Amino acid sequence: MQLIDQHAKAIMEGCKERARDAGLRFEDETLEYIVTNRDLVELSPKVMIPTMYDYWVHDVEVLQGRGRYELYPSNPYETVINTRPAISFYNDNNPDWLNVMIFYHVIGHIDFFQNNLSFRHTWDDDFAGRALADKRAIARLRAEHGRWVDYVIEFARSIDNLVDFHGMLSDLHRAPGDGWGRRVDWYFDVFLQDVKKARTGDYVKEIGRFNAARGEHGDDGEEVFFREVARRHPEFAAMFARSGKATAPRHRDVVGYLLEHSPFLEREENRWMKDVVQIVRETSLYFQPQIRTKIMNEGWASYWHETLFMRDDRIAGHEVDFARVNAMVTAMPRVGLNPYALGMRLFYFIEEAADKGRYNRSFLSLLGADERRRFDGNTGLGREYIFRVRENLNDYLFVSNFLEQDFMDRHRLFVADRVLDEQRMVWRWYVKSRKAADYRTMLEGRLYHPPHVTVDLGRTGQEALHLVHHFEGKPLVRDYIHNTMLGLEYLWGGKVTLETTEVKAVRKADRKPDAAAQPTLPGLGTIGREAEPEIQWQRVRYTMKDRKLSKGLI
Repeated sequence: MQLIDQHAKAIMEGCKERARDAGLRFEDETLEYIVTNRDLVELSPKVMIPTMYDYWVHDVEVLQGRGRYELYPSNPYETVINTRPAISFYNDNNPDWLNVMIFYHVIGHIDFFQNNLSFRHTWDDDFAGRALADKRAIARLRAEHGRWVDYVIEFARSIDNLVDFHGMLSDLHRAPGDGWGRRVDWYFDVFLQDVKKARTGDYVKEIGRFNAARGEHGDDGEEVFFREVARRHPEFAAMFARSGKATAPRHRDVVGYLLEHSPFLEREENRWMKDVVQIVRETSLYFQPQIRTKIMNEGWASYWHETLFMRDDRIAGHEVDFARVNAMVTAMPRVGLNPYALGMRLFYFIEEAADKGRYNRSFLSLLGADERRRFDGNTGLGREYIFRVRENLNDYLFVSNFLEQDFMDRHRLFVADRVLDEQRMVWRWYVKSRKAADYRTMLEGRLYHPPHVTVDLGRTGQEALHLVHHFEGKPLVRDYIHNTMLGLEYLWGGKVTLETTEVKAVRKADRKPDAAAQPTLPGLGTIGREAEPEIQWQRVRYTMKDRKLSKGLI
């Protein structure tokens, strides 16, 4: 692995100038390295962080990667990591015209990393340098404690998705003394969620109403907002007064709670384990925004490599080559998901819609299809709008807010399903739905969504750690419960309980399927699929004590 030569660096600097002229914002300093295919196999298990701590799973993944590469050799065009300065890796056999395209793609990623608010906690952080310090700390602890270090890493990594990422962002975005009172926190964190059990849509509407009051009335906005709350919820004032100075009754950061309150980790002989758990926790928090913005991030980079490359005079004579490579990267598959393609097309769609003023009331109030199709406010604000989208949203908000039926129809998207052809004993695919709502549901099911598990502060004490899984329609994977709770018991030093929701019974639905709605396939006729079964859920409690797991109904 070595730095790119001065010729390639000059190409990169030229790309930076053109990108800034187009409105992208990023720091001047970047590092670009040439890597071989072997280097890529070695770095992939560490998510391309060369200085990340060593762990036995990385070695296993390297061996698997070598085997896969021998069978299915492939050469990724680039990889970029979010650190200070930004670091990117390139193959050693790229021609200059391809480097121009790739550099624009990388610059798009860097702009996204350094401006999207989900990455705010990484903006001032040299993660590669911190990872090197962590690697040295882990090596020193291994010299002192041997294999126990890997046990602690294993246990901590089993729960590294139970970190309060959004709580951390909330603390960063809300400066002390910004005018928000404790009443606002209690209303949104406790009253709406725990008392009223507000639906997500109603909760978001309340946030919008609060922001509108603040924007219109400034410092008086909070009082204006709560006058309406008093009208809607007369009981709120009394309940808030009784709450006194109590904090929210749930603790969302399970790993952080272990670090602060575990009796086992507090022992003098075990305090070295805190350093290991903290390293795992901080690494998880670093990667959280990247997992939550995959479609946006790749779509934004693809939008800019296409937009800027087509204007660059350095592509002369390579237009066909570019079209071929770009098609491979951004082709929209008929079945499956390509985040590059979907994200890029959504950004183009949003830009066009904003240019025509289709995100204001005058358009949204139109009911006629012809009127909506002909509408063009000619605002010229499309580019500015997508920059705001890039700054403020994540994948879930991106898809749920902008994937509309017009977008579905334009790109002829659909939700596919399959049925077994019993005569030929092969799977036959068919179009299940062309509705935007169904496509969004399919996409949202593929997005990263860790389980919502919190510490029950009322029942947790020196002897036991009580965890509550807040059911959101998806049960926990049973195969992982035993090992995860075994690690929790070790790190806590005592009994651990977990309340969760599991399937009680699956019954066939009484209603008959609508024959008219059943798909028809050539040679098979109408597929008589049964109606979706009815699932009954029940709350259960798992208990891990003395390395033995038991389960009971609640």
